[in-house]
Amino acid sequence: MNLKSGDKAPLFTLFSDTQQAVSLTDYRGQNLVLLFFPLAFTGVCTEEMCTMRDTLEAYNKLDAAVVAISVDSPFTLARFKEAEGLNFALLSDFNKEVSRQYGVLYERFVMEMQGVSKRAAFIIDGEGIVRYTEVLASAGDQPDYSAIQETLAHLQ
Repeated sequence: MNLKSGDKAPLFTLFSDTQQAVSLTDYRGQNLVLLFFPLAFTGVCTEEMCTMRDTLEAYNKLDAAVVAISVDSPFTLARFKEAEGLNFALLSDFNKEVSRQYGVLYERFVMEMQGVSKRAAFIIDGEGIVRYTEVLASAGDQPDYSAIQETLAHLQ
């Protein structure tokens, strides 16, 4: 499935780095920046998550929450969050269902790993409608942060 702007966002419930169930519906009424990333503790993923950590206040000012999803376990994500001082929820898509629903699952990744999330960014508005999609062809690339912030500013 390739989600596009205007589509209804697929609902999900995943376990977070704090082992709590988190659902898309928990963010009803506010904009959500939903990031998918391949793997915790890898170079580009760490850089992306730290960029979001360091600019989270800008997203808060745009009335947006930030959540990041990978196929890592909640326990790995808890260690990653602690190691990098991340200030937003990390969700475990260990069973790969949400990555598949959002159309962002590599069938084959590096070193023959199967079922790893692609690097992707979505903005979902307070009504659950997708307002921005970016699925990166290369896991070595970062999302377009300025386009994400610009889209959020237009949703104000």
